[in-house]
Formats: sequence, structure tokens, C-alpha cells
Amino acid sequence: MPVEKPTPVKPKVVRREAKKPSEATPAPRTSAPPLAESEAPMASAMSAGAAASVIASYNQRVRAHLMRFHQYPSGGGGARGVARLSFTLSRSGQVTSSRIGGSSGVAAFDAQAMSMIRQASPFPPIPEGIKNGAMSFSIPVEFTVR
Repeated sequence: MPVEKPTPVKPKVVRREAKKPSEATPAPRTSAPPLAESEAPMASAMSAGAAASVIASYNQRVRAHLMRFHQYPSGGGGARGVARLSFTLSRSGQVTSSRIGGSSGVAAFDAQAMSMIRQASPFPPIPEGIKNGAMSFSIPVEFTVR
């Protein structure tokens, strides 16, 4: 006796009604978020980038201001060295603390570096774009005979 094979059932294809070309078509679907959602992260990213730029600019201003008072000390004896100054500035630009963060190995260089901080005070005030109440710096000061 022959065995009957079941016939496969094809799924019904539901076709949309054909639209006339004159009918308006809806806007294409995209995965892009609405405008307000896409601008919010950009605004915070831009403000973070802007803040980093303001901080970098201020760091350069503080270093340039300090270096205006740089000179080779008379007791240097022709030696070379680098003293690392570590200091903190208040919002108004006043030095609230200072120390030699890394000695040059030459007492005259370290003393001259500390003298530079006293002479340079007050520093430029911290810009409005920076929200910190105070900022700390660690700046190397190189001493070489010219």
C-alpha cells in the first residue's frame, strides 16, 4: 500500500494594497533619536571639551606668569638642574601653599624657584569656566647657564 506524503502548507502572503503615486508616503523610518535627545549628550560633551580647553589655557597662563620671574641664581656656579615647584592657587590667584616637589640638588636653584612663586604672586585668577575653588600645579623649573 503506498504511503501518502503530507503536502506542505504554504503560508499565505498578505499583500498591501498598491498605493497610487499621488498619495503621500510617510517619512522613512530611521534609528536616529529625536533632535532634543541627540543634542543633550553633544552639549555635555562640548561643555566637557570646553572646560578641558579652559583648564589647559589657564595652566599655560599660570606657567607663563611664573616664568616671567625666572632667572639663573648667582649661587648656581654654572651647574644645571630642575626644581619642581608644587603650589596651590585660590580662585583669586593667591598662593595658598607652596613647596619644592622635587629638589634640583642645588640649594640655590631650589631657593630661586621658591622666590619665583613669591615674586609671581598673585597669579591670574581662576576663570569662571572652571568650577574648582582652588587648583594645584606642579611645574618644573629648569636652570641652565646661558
